[in-house]
Amino acid sequence: MADHVVDRRRFLAGAATLAGAAALGGATRTSPAAADTAPPFLLGVASGDPLPDAVVLWTRLVRDPFAAGSMPSHPVEVGWEVAQDAGFRRVVRRGAALAQPALAHSVHVDVGGLQPAREYFYRFRSRGQLSPVGRTRTAPARWADPQRLRAGIVNCQDYQNGYWPAYRGLADEDLDVVFHLGDYIYEYDPQSAFPDRLHTTPERPGIDQLLTLSDYRNRHAQYKLDPALQAAHAAFPWIATWDDHETENNYANLIDEIDDSGAKLQPPAEFAGERAHAYQAYYEHMPIRPRYRLGSPDFRIYRRFDYGSLARFSVLDTRQYRTDQPGGFPQDIGPAAAGQGNTAGTLTGGEQEQWLDAGLTGSGALWNVIAQQVMVSRLRFPDPTGRFPGIFANLDQWDGYAPQRARLLGLLDAAGVSNPVVLAGDIHSAWFSDLKLNFDDPSSKTVAVEFVATSISSDFPVAFDVGFKQINPLLNPHVRYFEGLKRGYLRCTVDRQAWRTDARVVDTIAVREAPVHTAVSFAVEAGQPGLVPV
Repeated sequence: MADHVVDRRRFLAGAATLAGAAALGGATRTSPAAADTAPPFLLGVASGDPLPDAVVLWTRLVRDPFAAGSMPSHPVEVGWEVAQDAGFRRVVRRGAALAQPALAHSVHVDVGGLQPAREYFYRFRSRGQLSPVGRTRTAPARWADPQRLRAGIVNCQDYQNGYWPAYRGLADEDLDVVFHLGDYIYEYDPQSAFPDRLHTTPERPGIDQLLTLSDYRNRHAQYKLDPALQAAHAAFPWIATWDDHETENNYANLIDEIDDSGAKLQPPAEFAGERAHAYQAYYEHMPIRPRYRLGSPDFRIYRRFDYGSLARFSVLDTRQYRTDQPGGFPQDIGPAAAGQGNTAGTLTGGEQEQWLDAGLTGSGALWNVIAQQVMVSRLRFPDPTGRFPGIFANLDQWDGYAPQRARLLGLLDAAGVSNPVVLAGDIHSAWFSDLKLNFDDPSSKTVAVEFVATSISSDFPVAFDVGFKQINPLLNPHVRYFEGLKRGYLRCTVDRQAWRTDARVVDTIAVREAPVHTAVSFAVEAGQPGLVPV
């Protein structure tokens, strides 16, 4: 076992070495001369979608990270190795894959024949050079009874809003898996207080959107160049799903953002083309098992992962299949009644809802986890503009689709689903809540708990933080913890007695490195739904 022990900081620093210099330059283009000799693994390596006997390994070959055409127009062979040790003295699997130009020379290798609940190391070789080394871990066997699982929960990493010291802290954790719940990239035009964090310039600047495949590829490449993100990818397998900003803010199915007009507004046929480009670029840059069909605006990424008998994770897609947010209100903020009356509305589409219900009711796991994008818990607030009376809601969340939420919570209760836990992101702030059968009655039965992770770097307005801290005890008493001013991630420790979530935060994102500390910890005991502070 001594060969499996690696100094974590040294390992992660080495994993990101090839990309560090390029990342520090932000979106600076590589010169033609440099491109001919540049290492092809500037975007790092990653693994994901762990199964008991398999894991997906990812990399993308580049010369100029911002010009996919700088690579050869033919497939390029990429060798890969998986070993039991970081020195690759005990290689257990090796092979070769073709990096196809149609997929920007990205590589997804689904390596099978691995042992359950084992740590492995992997690397690639191409064009005479070795990639950084990544570390991954398979899931426990399906019939196993693991005693513990440790997971990180991350989301919302607006490159322009600041640096990512939280990812450096995440990379230093002792985790089995990381869940990314969306907003991996942001689509906005270059505008940042940090000169080295300006977004890439899209082909059609001025509309604050990405449109072309090149636009989305360049933005993903820019984010992937960041050494902190590379270190976090290299440290653990990730299970990722998207939210809206990987395509466009607050989109619903093939319906453009409600506030778009003029040159920004696209009818569904045009938006389908944008979505196809966004989905393809997402696939090209993420270590996910689902396969993308070239040119398609459709891409099923909802899927399920079992960690033995301890936990089942149902990973949702609440963007691709949803009906439009009700009411047509600016920024999808409107009267709460609009969501309560949205009887025909759906966040998941009917097929995914049935899939989720079957996975929950048919599960034999102790903990049943719904990992998805937007807050399930009811959230009420006065009109933020101060112009209208009454109670308002964010109709882009489950509050806009209250009847479907009632169906889900009712199912959890009626079917006796074991220890339901909901994970979410999107709102750039931390919310730990008890999920009630009747949110109007604080004494109503708690059927599940929800942990909403704060963002890695995306902003939450100070005024909103102050406001919610004042009104939550009155309008949202089921919210047990809220914090809007800290950036970071969640660290979840799951065993057979309890689920514990630590809010891990940094005090600033104005620098690349800042210490991570635990702001608060809450737990839920197995068989006793409801959050308790630790």
